[in-house]
This record gives sequence, structure tokens and C-alpha cells, in this order.
Amino acid sequence: MTGLDRRPVAATDATLARGPLAGFAAGSLGMGVWVTVPGLLLLYFLTDVLAVGPWLAGLALLLPKIADVLLHPWVGHRADVEQTRRGDRRRLLLLGCALPVAFAALFAVPGGLTGVSAAAWVAVFFVAGNLLFAAYQVPYLATPADLRIGYHERTRLMAFRMVVLTLGILLSGLLAPLLTGGDAATRGGYQRMGVVLAVGMLAAMLVGVAGIARLRGGAADPTRAGHGGWRALRTALRDRQFRWLVTAYLAMSTATHLVLAGVPYYAEYELRAPGLTTVLVAAFVAPALLVTPVWLVVARRVGKQRALLGAQGAFALGSLVLAVGRPAGLPMLIGAVAVLGVAFAGMQLLPFSMLPDVIRAAASDRAAAADSTGTTATTGAGTYTGVWTATEATGAALGPYAYALCLAVGGFVASTAGESPTQPDAALAAVRYGFGVLPAVAMLAALLLQRRYTLDASARAAS
Repeated sequence: MTGLDRRPVAATDATLARGPLAGFAAGSLGMGVWVTVPGLLLLYFLTDVLAVGPWLAGLALLLPKIADVLLHPWVGHRADVEQTRRGDRRRLLLLGCALPVAFAALFAVPGGLTGVSAAAWVAVFFVAGNLLFAAYQVPYLATPADLRIGYHERTRLMAFRMVVLTLGILLSGLLAPLLTGGDAATRGGYQRMGVVLAVGMLAAMLVGVAGIARLRGGAADPTRAGHGGWRALRTALRDRQFRWLVTAYLAMSTATHLVLAGVPYYAEYELRAPGLTTVLVAAFVAPALLVTPVWLVVARRVGKQRALLGAQGAFALGSLVLAVGRPAGLPMLIGAVAVLGVAFAGMQLLPFSMLPDVIRAAASDRAAAADSTGTTATTGAGTYTGVWTATEATGAALGPYAYALCLAVGGFVASTAGESPTQPDAALAAVRYGFGVLPAVAMLAALLLQRRYTLDASARAAS
């Protein structure tokens, strides 16, 4: 019997007011810039502005993300320690608000650096930014599991977050290419973009900190978080439901970040119109503003698990259309990207609202054990969330790296800003198939893994 067959740790479930919900969600506006802009522009910035070879560029993006595999669970452990000692995770959140500084520095590569030295600069500040992002993201995403809310209310909370996150992704995805100079992007343009977006990030993240404080003030669970270090990490990894959910999410994150990394290449080399980068980003992200409430309704009717399987299948089919390339026609290709966007909305809302279901189920089991032994119940929300965000960061690295390897195999020729080298036919094929076939394969893997997750029915029945 799963832990959600019993009542959760808290005795009552709160309904969250819209004001604190909106404040909490505002934090995702700033986070959306970090999850979007490096994934969208950093690989292209390295290969086509800083003259970094595609294999080295992919490595410069992959290695910092490997560090995240260790950093994020450690940050999750620290978040639980903060929760135990101070009753909240506010200090970590405020530390994470330094992320905009690292973001601006990421694109402020000194003019004399190209090739290996430029890749090293980007890698160093990518590591710093990822650590600061973890300091904010882990306690932020642990919030739903800290509150006295049930199955559907957790979905509602994450729906607010998803709409604002989508707005951040859309705005930054549209503004970033424009601020760099569009088709005539320069180093100075990238520096300008980094500074402008960093200011907006900081404001949004501070509002998010205040919103979390308001949510916790009205619906915080009195259960204390434990700080068992590696023991808590082992407990999370031994949780069968969590393992299937997080492994499926790794495949989903890889596929979506691969698509983001491939957008500027697909627009320039397959569609032969670099300006279409903005159009494709809008087609990918904008549908989420409209369909997130629809996914919320679908999840209420059929459950989060079945809804998520549908989103994964739609993403795979849309990706295969993109592999056809120009012969499919521009309207069909933009429509396929929009399908990916609809599926992306579901894949952002549903797994993130299933994560606290898993955490609460495990906490309920531990509460039962604590009642029988006289010990203190723990949620371990920070540790679970740290592993989750490490997985997301890994996918964010594997996606661009897989696309970079695909380009390297095709013989893609790197260049500096203003140069337009002739690409071999194999490189052009790699641009197309890497953008369409690879994400389809990754998403089919996610779908098969997701079918092994079995908690949803009991979690839904317990609400």
C-alpha cells in the first residue's frame, strides 16, 4: 500500500489564495530566462560568434552540467538543513538571486578571446550560474511539498507557475535574439542582451522570494525536514516511484533542450532564414500560455499520468514532421513546432506537480514509521527536489551536447560573427535530422519509462 492511501502528514489541505500564488509564480519569470537563453543561444554563440568548434562547444556546455549532478543534491541537502534549523529556506533563495550576475558575465566574453579560451570563459561562468540557479530553484520547487495542499491543488499551484514560466521563456526567447542584433549579431550585442535580461531576472526572483514567504505563512506544513545527508539521498534514489518519474523526466528534458539548441541552426541552414528563429521560438513557447489551463482540466479528468503520456506522444510525432524539412512546407513546419509547444506545456506542468505527490507519499510512509517508533517525521523535500533539478540540469546539458555531436559528425564548419562558410551536405542533413529524429527518439524513451510510474491513481484517490 502506498503512503497516499493514508492521509498526508498534515491533517488538513489548504486552498491557496491567488495573490500569494501569483507572487510565487513570479519567481519563474526570472528562472525562465536562465533555462531558455543559454539553451537557445549559447551553443550558437560559441560556434558562430566565438569560432569554437562544435565538439568543444558541446563539451563546454556539458562539463558544467556534470557538476550539477553533484551540486544539486548537495543544495537539496542544505535546503533541508535550513528548513530544520530556521523553519524556512529563505537564505538559499536570496543567495540564488545573484544568478543574474553570472548570466550577464556568461555573454560578456572579452574581445580578445576566441576558440579554446572563449570556451573556458563560458564554462567557468556556466558553472557559477548553475550553482546559483540551484540555490534558487531547489528551495523554490520544494515549496509545494512543504504546504498543506492536496493532489489537485498542487497541480493548480504549478499551473500558475507554468503560465508565468512560459511567459518568461517566451519573452526571453523573443527578446534575446533581437537584443543581440538579430541577423547581424555581434559580441557587443550579446553583452547588451545579457545585461538587459539580468536586470529583469533579478526583479522577478525577488518577488518570488516574497511570494514563497506569503504561501508558507498561510499553509506551511508543521512537519520538519530532515537532514540525513547521503542517507536521505539514498532514500530518495530507492523510492521506486521517484526513480521512474525522474528517469522519464531526464529523457523529456534532454529532448526539449535539444530542440531549443537546434532552433537557430534549423532556421538558418534548413529554412534559410535566420530571422525565423524568433518565429519558431514563439511557435514553441506561446501555445503554453493558452493550453496550460487545458492541461489542468485534462489532468483533473483523466489524471496527471495519462495526460503526461499523451503529451509525450504528441511531442514525438511533431518532431518527426520536422525531420522532413523544407519539403513539408513552412506552414506545416511551424504547425509541428506549435504541437511541440502544446506538448511542452504539459511536460512542464504535469511532472512538476507529480513530484510533490511522490514526496508526500514518501513522507506519509515515514510519518507512519515515526508514529510507531516515536521519532520525528520528515519530508526530505529538499533532497528529492535536488535530485530532480540535477536531472533537469543533466538533460539541459545532454540535449545541446547531443545536437553538437550530430553537427560534428556531419562536418559542420564553425565561424566567427560575420562569416558565412559553406556547409557540406552532411552537415545540413545533421542540422535537419538532429532537430527532428533525435528528440523523437528521446521522447519515445520517456514515454516507455513513464509507463512504469504507478503512483498516480492512489495519489488522485487520496485527495
